[in-house]
Amino acid sequence: MSNFDHLHPAIQHHVVNSLGWRELRPFQDAVIPPILAGKHMIVLAPTAGGKTEAAFLPLASRVLSEGWTGLSVLYICPIKALLNNLDVRLQRYSTLLGRRSALWHGDVTTTARRHVLRDPPDLLLTTPESLELMLVSPNVDARSLFSELRAVVVDEIHAFAGDDRGWHLLSVLERISRLAGRELQRVGLSATVGNPELLIDWLAGPCAGERIVYRPAEATSSQAEVKLDYVGSLENAAVVISRLHRGEKRLVFVDSRARAEELGAELRQLNVTAFVTHSSLSQEQRRQAEDAFANRDDCVIVATSVLELGIDVGNLDRVIQIDSPTTVSSFLQRMGRTGRRAGALRNCLFLATRDESLVQAAGLIDLWAEGYVEPITPPPEPYHVLAQQLMALVLQERGIGRHTWLEWVHRVPAFAQMAPERIQEVVTWMLQQGILWEEEGILGIGRKGEEEYGRRHFCELLSVFLSPPLFAVLHGRQEVGYVDELTFVGKQEGRRVLLLGGRAWRVTHIDWQRKIAHVEMSQDRGRSRWKGAGQGLSYRLCQAIKRVLATDDSRPYWSQRARSQIETIRGDFPWLTVDASAVVTGPDNGMKWWTFAGQNVNAALAPALANITQVATTSDNLSIDFDRPPSTDTLQQAIDELRTRDPATLLPEVTPDAVQALKFSECLPPALALQSLATRRRDQAAVSQLLGTVARFVSVQGATPN
Repeated sequence: MSNFDHLHPAIQHHVVNSLGWRELRPFQDAVIPPILAGKHMIVLAPTAGGKTEAAFLPLASRVLSEGWTGLSVLYICPIKALLNNLDVRLQRYSTLLGRRSALWHGDVTTTARRHVLRDPPDLLLTTPESLELMLVSPNVDARSLFSELRAVVVDEIHAFAGDDRGWHLLSVLERISRLAGRELQRVGLSATVGNPELLIDWLAGPCAGERIVYRPAEATSSQAEVKLDYVGSLENAAVVISRLHRGEKRLVFVDSRARAEELGAELRQLNVTAFVTHSSLSQEQRRQAEDAFANRDDCVIVATSVLELGIDVGNLDRVIQIDSPTTVSSFLQRMGRTGRRAGALRNCLFLATRDESLVQAAGLIDLWAEGYVEPITPPPEPYHVLAQQLMALVLQERGIGRHTWLEWVHRVPAFAQMAPERIQEVVTWMLQQGILWEEEGILGIGRKGEEEYGRRHFCELLSVFLSPPLFAVLHGRQEVGYVDELTFVGKQEGRRVLLLGGRAWRVTHIDWQRKIAHVEMSQDRGRSRWKGAGQGLSYRLCQAIKRVLATDDSRPYWSQRARSQIETIRGDFPWLTVDASAVVTGPDNGMKWWTFAGQNVNAALAPALANITQVATTSDNLSIDFDRPPSTDTLQQAIDELRTRDPATLLPEVTPDAVQALKFSECLPPALALQSLATRRRDQAAVSQLLGTVARFVSVQGATPN
């Protein structure tokens, strides 16, 4: 007897007869007993591998068998596009069982939301931000709405756990659990997690009950087709894509919205049927592109990480990566979009346009071949999220006791670890700044809080991430997308032309006050810009890059062009060895410590070295650069001194300007905000590893490598 037989008879019937499935996939069958038993669970399975059904079927079985009524299950996703994609499937499954599912996010109509409130569905698909809206809105009776809630599914959980949205999610779930009067069964879904045991403890938090991790058998590099090629420019990449794998459906990932637009335009110039999708296109533009792509063959869609998650774009033949993602996890998510057809292998072709991205891709693929996936580390000390939760609770409860508000969220692991005096310090500061006011022990939103967050009914309080101000681009009444103000900066002959959705748009009028750009179609070449901070590289990836450069062997997945270019790049690093870092001095009087330690490690060591040597420093992912070379003895003594220090005290230098990137930073005392951000950027283990290795001092005849 299989686990399938434990499901409610109605589900068994519809799986076989209505859906026409001969059997469940092995992992779907395996997770049925623990979910039926109410256990908290992390389910790992390949992208587009049926994780949604793995969670839905046993939870729906509980709904039917245990007689759950009202809104009993939440299904939470990180992005609206994924929710829209899942909505059709889950509505169908629910209808077959005589139950209902519904959708709630920022783009759902007011009428549809009112229907949810009047007659709650059994299953609600939503985001953490939309849940926050329900909790604080005076038009939603949250106590009634969530009174029957029993379980929550968190899809693409890795997209939450690694940043502050994860702490926001857990906080909201704790508040909803309190309203429901019971702990909620928590099920997390992901394709790629390096440390799922830690993640299930993070997700379940203080909840009672057993925690289970299901992970499939590890896929090996022999089960995938991975190639690395060097093309030297984005234009050359477009030519290669236009000539390779004609007749096939290809998904191309790039590292920025601007590059997605540029590549989409280049492909169209080469008569390739190409579509573009990214987060700054309007919902309608993205939907049209993704639907058109899903229903065609012999076409290309160029995307940023928005298509990394499990949005269904049909059966893919090829994934192509321009340059390199920064993590193995992202690579696995992207490659996992392929190989869904019987007998097909997962595949990914890397096309490197720059030397640095070529060696980065080579190092990344090496890590993958070793079976490595990055652990997910929830950011420490989220004091700003705690401040946001305090304000949200004030709105939710229409005022809340100064000494009782913490009871709503104190079980969130990060908050439970905070010293009580630090929490009181945050509250006191918010009162002093006028963000809050207090009367007879009851906290309310103060004048400054109203000014900062009260616009549009406190919508700024709904999320914990910053959204930069963007200009809406309108073609007539149709919204095309959004661009940064930087797009309109700088001299340009004639009318300015934007590139958006892979098409050129001539700007006819700019409404600077309302931040709207009116456009018409154009045949000219355009350009659009967006602000974005580059993601730093990890210690593990930088060490893999060093191994690529420090050895003379090749890899079977390198093309001849990639092999030749890597050999050329190696010529700039003749002094590099695998087992040591190198302090390199050149005849141009430059000095660099080539640590290959990653952005966070170098950012922590650079200011400490500057303080000891009295020489200014700068740093990046691979090295620490000295403004002028200290003596060899001085630098060696400085490195030796760092080895005697507690690595926990070696923190990256954080400026007050950097703190502004932390939403709700104005709710924190400045010293606490600086300390918190520095702690969040710390990589203590990697600092210890680097300082535990030898630093070789090398003098070269040519210029110091850049």
